[in-house]
Amino acid sequence: MTELVQNPALDVTSDSARKDHPMWSSRMAFILAASGSAVGLGNIWKFPYITGENGGGAFVLVYLLCIALIGIPIMIAEVMIGRRGGRSPINSMRHLTQRDGLSNRWVWIGGMGMLASILILSFYSVIGGWALTYIGNSANGLFVGASTEAIGTMFGNLLADPYTLLLWHSVFMLLVIMIVARGLSSGMEKAINILMPLLFVLLLVMVGYAMSTNSFAEGFTFLFQPDFSKLTTAGVLTALGHAFFTLSLGMGVMMAYGSYLPKQVSIVKTAVTVSVVDTVVALLAGLAIFPLVFANGLEAGAGPGLIFQTLPIAFGQMSGGVLFGSLFFILLVVAAITSAISLLEPLVEWFEEQKGISRLSGTLIGGISIWALGILTILSLNVWADVHPLGMFERFAGKTFFDLFDYATANLIMPLVGLATALFVGWFMSKPAAENEFDMGNGLAYNSFMFVIRFITPAAVLVVFIYNLI
Repeated sequence: MTELVQNPALDVTSDSARKDHPMWSSRMAFILAASGSAVGLGNIWKFPYITGENGGGAFVLVYLLCIALIGIPIMIAEVMIGRRGGRSPINSMRHLTQRDGLSNRWVWIGGMGMLASILILSFYSVIGGWALTYIGNSANGLFVGASTEAIGTMFGNLLADPYTLLLWHSVFMLLVIMIVARGLSSGMEKAINILMPLLFVLLLVMVGYAMSTNSFAEGFTFLFQPDFSKLTTAGVLTALGHAFFTLSLGMGVMMAYGSYLPKQVSIVKTAVTVSVVDTVVALLAGLAIFPLVFANGLEAGAGPGLIFQTLPIAFGQMSGGVLFGSLFFILLVVAAITSAISLLEPLVEWFEEQKGISRLSGTLIGGISIWALGILTILSLNVWADVHPLGMFERFAGKTFFDLFDYATANLIMPLVGLATALFVGWFMSKPAAENEFDMGNGLAYNSFMFVIRFITPAAVLVVFIYNLI
């Protein structure tokens, strides 16, 4: 990865390379963009079902603690690196190591983070395509009165059809490419200013509808009343892992977004705000979903099928299900797009730093390459369902390309990048640089941050990493 940036036109030892580097127009623009990156399928799709699987309130409490001890410190660290370096993740790490006389081996942090974002977007786009498909299914009334078996068959038929999956994967990636190609202010910022308020409105509408059901109190109690007898060691580690992954950490995204952050904006306050927004959205999603699940006598711990198989049953049985089912899947698509544009950005920013590659060209090269990679995920769900590339190894027996991409990013690359980022900022980044970027002085707040990023966060991430490998 360290060899990716051998561009003589880019002098990473000076600040002249970023003289035309764009900036977010305001602190709020960065908050909306970073929140949009963090608020994705993980909040609307994954958080509710893993909460259901792990007993509700006690899991949520542990999750909030993990956000504070892992999520926020690593987000601060990644944004610090991005703003200090002022470039793509790879070149920011190269710039910082050369400026401080450190080993260039640290550059792999940026490279591996970008690799994670590429792999994730390749299958994330396919799942985004599922959500696009379900908008039409709901709007056409296909869920109305449908049995559990019929809903399951509908989802199974979708996964078995590579042509339909390819169509909606292509539509989703085209939307993402169109937004990113327009640049920071005209593309991403403008889209985020529309999509994020829309996401909140749709989510509040869904919560409002959930409040009208007789099961809202049951859903609220399930989500917020801790019952530690239902919490297992595996549940604690799941909370630890999800707190890390939900904030788009370990993928180079926050480094890329941080490189556009003006110097006068407080990284600490902004990172805390983004984390709070992300957590509030996850909790609102739970408040929107669990009352509907309980009102229709369905299972809260239904697993990954909660959104695409369990909820359509609820929408098909309730009054106004066509409207609210459609709104819900529009919400899911909006959340997916805000995350997807952030996953493409680190690669596009790196392309822009190469001589002769424009924003449009970089977006097309990166976007089309990731789209092509996504075809492996599509085929893994049907035609190549029995193809297991690393099946000769016991650990990877039965894993398709899709499974391998998911496993490699969630269990290997992202934890390693997060761990290395914490160690780099905590132990190797120059103290004056760290104090300057921390922007809250070098008193109690700074010392507390350094203690957490040096000891608590690495230990917690290491526990998750080892657990995932066992």
